[in-house]
Amino acid sequence: MKRKKIEFSSHTGNLALMRDCVRDFLNGYPFSERERLLMVLGVDEACTNIIRYAYRLRDDQLIALSMEGLRRGVRVRVRDYGEQVRSHEMKGRSHDLIKPGGLGLYLIRSAFDEVDYLLKRHGTEVVLTKNFDAVES
Repeated sequence: MKRKKIEFSSHTGNLALMRDCVRDFLNGYPFSERERLLMVLGVDEACTNIIRYAYRLRDDQLIALSMEGLRRGVRVRVRDYGEQVRSHEMKGRSHDLIKPGGLGLYLIRSAFDEVDYLLKRHGTEVVLTKNFDAVES
C-alpha cells in the first residue's frame, strides 16, 4: 500500500506545497477529478484550522501529514501539537447562509466519508477517510 508522510511549519506559505503533495498522492486512485479536488481542499482546510485555532496564527509550529492507501480507500492524518479544540466546540454554520467563514467543517465533511478528531496528550490528530465504494459514477 502506498504511504507518504511530510512535516512542515505552520506558515501559510507551506500550504501550496502541501496541496501539491496531497494531489500527487491521490493520483492513481479511482476518484473523480471533483472528489480529488474536494479532498485536497478538505486537507487544506484542516491545516488552515490548525494554524488558526491550535497555533493561534504562529507560523513556526509543526504540522505532520501522513497519507496511506487502504484496501478500500485512502486515509489522511493531520497532526498538530497545539491547543485542543473539543469537537462539540467546533461550530460550522449553515452552508446556505451567504457570509464569509464557517464553511470549513462542512467542506471537510463533504470531501471525506469519515472525519475523526483524536485528542492526544499534546495536540490533536484529524483522521480523514475516503472510501472507494463511495466513489461517484
